[in-house]
Amino acid sequence: MRAVIYETFGGPIEVREVPDPAPPPAGVVIAVGATGLCRSDWHGWMGHDPDIVLPHVPGHELAGVVVAVGPGVSRWRTGDRVTVPFVCACGRCPQCAAGQHQVCDHQSQPGFTHWGSFAEYVAIDRADINLVALPPEVGMVTAASLGCRFATAFRAVVDQGRVSAGQWVAVHGCGGVGLSAVMIAAALGARVVAVDITAERLALARALGAAETVDATAIGDVAGAVRELTGGGAHLSLDALGSPATCFASIAGLRKRGRHVQVGLMLAEHRRAAVPMDRVIADELEILGSHGMQAHRYDAMLALIRSGAVHPERMLGRTITLDEAPTALAAMDQFAGSGVTVIDRFRP
Repeated sequence: MRAVIYETFGGPIEVREVPDPAPPPAGVVIAVGATGLCRSDWHGWMGHDPDIVLPHVPGHELAGVVVAVGPGVSRWRTGDRVTVPFVCACGRCPQCAAGQHQVCDHQSQPGFTHWGSFAEYVAIDRADINLVALPPEVGMVTAASLGCRFATAFRAVVDQGRVSAGQWVAVHGCGGVGLSAVMIAAALGARVVAVDITAERLALARALGAAETVDATAIGDVAGAVRELTGGGAHLSLDALGSPATCFASIAGLRKRGRHVQVGLMLAEHRRAAVPMDRVIADELEILGSHGMQAHRYDAMLALIRSGAVHPERMLGRTITLDEAPTALAAMDQFAGSGVTVIDRFRP
């Protein structure tokens, strides 16, 4: 099969032929119909993820069709249209027994713990607990954004953030996760303040439901601007980018007893970012993490999509070919453009 592959962290990325995967005994092989390009893939290429073993094929946001099934799989057949969370669970550990597959003690992640979906085919283990059936009305390109960005935002806003209609929600960073969070929070009746550094992304955030926007390059005190716009601070705030500045501003922009959800990855030198702990204590703030979403929670997210309340396809920025993916992956740190980039053409 053709796949995007790199042999050194931060080094050359190329498309070449590699061996086809075989289905694990409890897994499947999926013919990739579309796969999203995510900043997490850039972090992996830069060597920020300790699970990656070189040489490596990235890619973790995927949708496709099952083409081979292991003997231990009971729920899936060839021809099934599926997607998958970017955190795949073991189904046996205490976390899985409690239904918290997204923090499985023995989790696997396509594109990180094993070769991923920047390829014509990808293998997924423990298919019976990790695959999600795609409704007919959800196309491959749309579905490719669900496994990481949209699902992560859904859990961050709904499950971890416990959003309620009428609350103020601040979203710091309007990339794929941030725009998904804007759309979901607005659809559920929240009033959203979107924060970013580009006018293009802020305009898209407004189109997706943001009531207010803040240009972080034009305002020195982002947290103060959020508190002013919301009449005292956000009830819920998400750092959807993952940087010391956005993390701090998200927490500092909360009202008393507000909730901060850290969604954007904080890796490498950002692992131990400073937080305004004085505010956390004095105002009884909550600081929460959010790490993907379980396969068994997809029904709630898909129901919201099927109801017409949210339209994840509106976040699509551009589609590219597999041959264009190396250049696009290497440029992910530049935050260029708006919307989600999806690979949907795998053959030259």
